Amino acid sequence: MNTPSTPSLLAATAAPGPSHHRRGLLALALAPLLAATLAACKKAPVAYQGMDITGAEYARDFQLKDAQGQVHTLADYRGKAVMLFFGFTQCPDVCPTALTRAAEIRRLLGDDGQRLQVLFITIDPERDNPTVLGAYTQVFDPSFIGLYGDLEQTAAAAKEFKVYYKKVPTGSSYTMDHSAFSYVFDPLGKPRLVLRHEQSAKACADDLRQLLQQSA
Repeated sequence: MNTPSTPSLLAATAAPGPSHHRRGLLALALAPLLAATLAACKKAPVAYQGMDITGAEYARDFQLKDAQGQVHTLADYRGKAVMLFFGFTQCPDVCPTALTRAAEIRRLLGDDGQRLQVLFITIDPERDNPTVLGAYTQVFDPSFIGLYGDLEQTAAAAKEFKVYYKKVPTGSSYTMDHSAFSYVFDPLGKPRLVLRHEQSAKACADDLRQLLQQSA
């Protein structure tokens, strides 16, 4: 039996050759770049001032008519952020305040204001006929769209969006008690934010700007 010579044993146990060394140096050099790439992929979550409802399984859609009688769903506004508010045209304070704020939000967004569609869904279809609804929304901004349904459709939409409303008698007439928040949907039509009534136009615009930048 042949016994390996001493030089052969030394060669077998020697350190890795130049190619192994180069690969090791390359891995060390690329490590910081790889770490930076991974960090960029894992972006820190956006801190909104409104309530983040990303992934919500409610407020998913509606099927209602505009002042011209055309049926609309959220899919009609794909490519834009949508701000949606439930109210009624004879509302003395909450609704006009919300829509005035919405107009100011569009102004604060500058060019991005063109990427925001504001929708107003009436909870009082008995009085808010198409003519009244169309004229009301136009007062605040020509781009705003008023939507309505019959009593059953209105109740179904409010239930889907977890909106409270109730008819309250006032002498010979009535008023409506209702929730006072706005929903925001991203350009893919997904529910993303609930804006509280007390939030300022600037706070809302800041949230919408971040949302639109994410979707750019």
